Amino acid sequence: MIRKITYAVLLTMIFTVCATAQYKIFGTISDKNGNPLLGAIITVKELPTLGTTTNEQGYYTVNLPEYKTYTLIASYIGFLEKKQMVSKHHNGPYNFMLTENDLMLDQVVVTGTRTPKLLKEVPIVTRVISESDIKRVDATHIGDLLQTELPGIEFSYAMNQQTALNMTGFGGNSVLFLTDGERLAGETLDNIDYSRLNMNNVQRIEIVKGASSSLYGSNAVGGVINVISKESEEPWAININARYSAHNEQRYGGTFSFNTGRFSSTTNVQRTSIDAIDLSQGAKDDKIGDYKKIYGNSTFNIKERLIFKPTENLKFTGRLGYFFRERNASESQTDHFRSFTGGLKGNYNINKRNDIEVSYLFDQYDKSDYLVGDKLDVRDYSNVQHTLRTLYNHTFLDKQILTIGGDYMRDYLMSYQFKDGGSYVQYTADAFAQLDWNPNKKINIIAGLRFDYFSESKLKHLSPKIGLMYKLGKCSLRGSYAKGFRAPTLKEMYMNFFMANIFMIYGNPNLKPESSHNFSLSGEYIKDNHNITITGFYNIVENRITTVWNKALAGQVYTNMSKLQVAGIDANASGRYPCGISWRLSYAYTYENIKKGQAILSSTRPHTATVRLAYDREWKNYGLSLSLSGRFLSKVTTDIYTKSTSYEETEKQTYPGYTMWKLNLTQRIKRGLNLTLSVDNLFNYRPDYYYKNSPSTTGTTCSIGVSVDIDKMLNKK
Repeated sequence: MIRKITYAVLLTMIFTVCATAQYKIFGTISDKNGNPLLGAIITVKELPTLGTTTNEQGYYTVNLPEYKTYTLIASYIGFLEKKQMVSKHHNGPYNFMLTENDLMLDQVVVTGTRTPKLLKEVPIVTRVISESDIKRVDATHIGDLLQTELPGIEFSYAMNQQTALNMTGFGGNSVLFLTDGERLAGETLDNIDYSRLNMNNVQRIEIVKGASSSLYGSNAVGGVINVISKESEEPWAININARYSAHNEQRYGGTFSFNTGRFSSTTNVQRTSIDAIDLSQGAKDDKIGDYKKIYGNSTFNIKERLIFKPTENLKFTGRLGYFFRERNASESQTDHFRSFTGGLKGNYNINKRNDIEVSYLFDQYDKSDYLVGDKLDVRDYSNVQHTLRTLYNHTFLDKQILTIGGDYMRDYLMSYQFKDGGSYVQYTADAFAQLDWNPNKKINIIAGLRFDYFSESKLKHLSPKIGLMYKLGKCSLRGSYAKGFRAPTLKEMYMNFFMANIFMIYGNPNLKPESSHNFSLSGEYIKDNHNITITGFYNIVENRITTVWNKALAGQVYTNMSKLQVAGIDANASGRYPCGISWRLSYAYTYENIKKGQAILSSTRPHTATVRLAYDREWKNYGLSLSLSGRFLSKVTTDIYTKSTSYEETEKQTYPGYTMWKLNLTQRIKRGLNLTLSVDNLFNYRPDYYYKNSPSTTGTTCSIGVSVDIDKMLNKK
């Protein structure tokens, strides 16, 4: 009898201990109107494996172990995430009222103003491509992504299969690409090496169309595209990923990061390769096009980002990077491209009203010819840039911000295109100021002015801008004027090169800077989960730099052409719904008015559009993202030169329009495992003839990719 009583007491004690080791919390999740959200997710930050979903009444319950303080996270597709602290001192209910995600309008952006600002508050029209958008496209480098997401932009082939950009009438030398606000060294045929900008570990991309020289100086005539990297937030995280596609295209990458509070680090590595593409396979006839094979190539990219916060008000950011690309242009010789990057930036919040940023950046981009038989690597191009920058912000009268800054750069260029492979050095300096004025909640005005100096051309230039936003209910009206400019480069001033052993190209030290007057007017309408934006723009471009044929020299010479005009319309509409469905439709119309007889020839397509329809859904142990994206490019009729030795006679050439579609399915299987399946060129489009402006596709291709977050798989808490 005593033994039975003892067992009963022991069992009672065990059950009591188990019961007291847990406590139950409960509550509801609803929208701002009080409507319950079925299937909303509740997770516990400190216990990633613990979570639940709401029922039809938006009700949930969670059993928490021990009496500790935890952080509840409530999330639902189409709504902003919310958090609450829970503890034993309050048993509930813990109710959440989620706010609709207004299509990322609460996203903080920096490119349009150089100071952090909510997207919906920026008076300069800014397009953001989010991290989720990047994952949906599953792009390897920025060219793939931009063509899928933005109308009015096209990457095509120039001479020798070098990549060339056209964005609403502006070429690669008029659109400034930045990584975390910093320029990139090096160019080929007026375009940077876009393969340096891979999409691994990117948080978002900010695009500002139109002149932005008042903030960023030369090359920002047609717009700015800024790639923003992710910063480490978790104690530690490891991601490894891989993708395989047609033509033996392979991509392998990994990211390791940790954050100890004061010190954080992110290391990213990526390796890509693709075999040569034979365009003649499956062709209808023997006349394939201007080229029959796409060169194979491979890349290797490693980036390191270090952040140290010795105090709450002081932050240091260091970055290092190495990039290598090999292009198999022939059996006897391959092209090598390298870049080395390093920099240090310090941010100091002096007080609530004042902060200052000081930075130094080093960027070197080299090209070399690797002679396979001799095993000799001959460097014949090197661009080295040293840049110092300071930026000061002063806030007064609560919301008014005065920004003052300046840059100093030493630009060194050694090139095979200079006489005897010579080199030149140019020093540039600038100072700029911007006032962000908010007289009331409805009006925001930004006014800025920049002064630039270039040593080689003795160029001095002023670039003003003014932008206005007025809020009227659910509408936002924006208008702006900005002057852009592009200084003549060292290559354009001093080039002396025998192009393809056919004719000479000569530089011109007396070139004037390109300049543009950009006028923009837009209206934005936001209601519930829908957003519509229409923008009209008009550019007057003066002294655009190009090459013309010179009979006396029997070659081409860089010169300034007379005024041209570029005008158009951008329209964007999007929607996102609690059920997980989202869509976006974008259209761009571009018109270039070039006077007859001018040396520059346009190939800008007048009509372009992109569309995306997506479905996203998250369950406790499974997630799904399905997207269908397409892009439409209209035909364009333009002039092309008929003689490569005079560049005087032209004839009409029509590049046909085409449509490309891509289907992408991403599944989250268990914790930290993501599987992606893609079908590109869904309807098997293939050009009848391969021009520089036609896609280099051989038809429908499939790819499979896998991404593993090791920290999520191993975290048992």
